[in-house]
Amino acid sequence: MSRAKLGVAVVTLGLALYLVFTVQRGWIMLADDSLVAKALGVALFALPAVGAWTLIRELLFGAGTERLAGILETEGGLPPDTLPRTPGGRIVREAADAEFEKYRTEAEAAPDDWRSWFRLSCAYDAAGDRKRARATMRQAIRMHRDDPRPAPAS
Repeated sequence: MSRAKLGVAVVTLGLALYLVFTVQRGWIMLADDSLVAKALGVALFALPAVGAWTLIRELLFGAGTERLAGILETEGGLPPDTLPRTPGGRIVREAADAEFEKYRTEAEAAPDDWRSWFRLSCAYDAAGDRKRARATMRQAIRMHRDDPRPAPAS
């Protein structure tokens, strides 16, 4: 098991325990005679529901991303990690921005190919735009799920 997966497992277990204890406290408060305690008990059930939904959504996102990366790796289609880095290990922003244009053009040329969207997501991530990187990766996952055809011939 990789360190990242071990970290995800530890955080998931911690959140699951937290959610269980929150539900338990909510149940105790629902059993109380006080109307305020009952209201708080009901509110305590909402938090685990939102937390569980968020946890499941993020785990599915991670699994989908890993699955697509595995497919691209076997096809030799992963973008190479050749961008220059600062002494601290961060990607040089100007180089990432220049590389981004290549993947944006590829995605525009093949808008129905999840592979181009996956690579565009990696380019967004390298450029430091995490919000667009995640949105683009979700698009790639949806496209693969809806149409898992083999890559178009080059």
